[in-house]
Amino acid sequence: MVELKDRELIFVFTGPDGSGRKTIADSVGSTLGISKVLSYATRKPRPGEANGQDYHFISSELYEQFHAGGEFVESVTINNNQYGLRDKDVAQSFENNGCIYLILNPEGAEILKRMYGDHVIRLFIYADRNTVEKRQRDEGLSEEVIAAHLSHYESDMDYQSQCEHAYENYDLAHTIFDISNRLEGYLKRNLVERD
Repeated sequence: MVELKDRELIFVFTGPDGSGRKTIADSVGSTLGISKVLSYATRKPRPGEANGQDYHFISSELYEQFHAGGEFVESVTINNNQYGLRDKDVAQSFENNGCIYLILNPEGAEILKRMYGDHVIRLFIYADRNTVEKRQRDEGLSEEVIAAHLSHYESDMDYQSQCEHAYENYDLAHTIFDISNRLEGYLKRNLVERD
């Protein structure tokens, strides 16, 4: 497990599938110059996903090899697929940047919070069930995948009260703006506006 220094923070974007957490996280990370750490996944890429950009898509055999070697700092199984975050990826990202961001489901977010305490800031992104369902259909996900996601929508929503911040995502630009401003306060870079 990586030992974090005082100013090192992990921003975890979490919430139900279809809430827009990935789009928001990547936009905020790009705006603020925060490094993204990718998880490893044993499932196939979904429409619009790319290996090395959304996840490291690997075989179940390789995942088990990493797991047996104690390489995952966080590992969960969701809908029969495994997802994990490698300790060495977190360590390398902190070498380059004082803060990192991750996109995790609530279970993964909770594991990191227990491990790193106040170094983890959880940002819960959500939308109502009908909006989430429509977004997933618009993405081209299969009815089977959508049903699997919706099967844990309520339990994902229950995690909101445990997170440091929560944002209802109906206006993407507004949500990105609000979160960027909030995280700027954590970064304490004392930026000065210039005309």
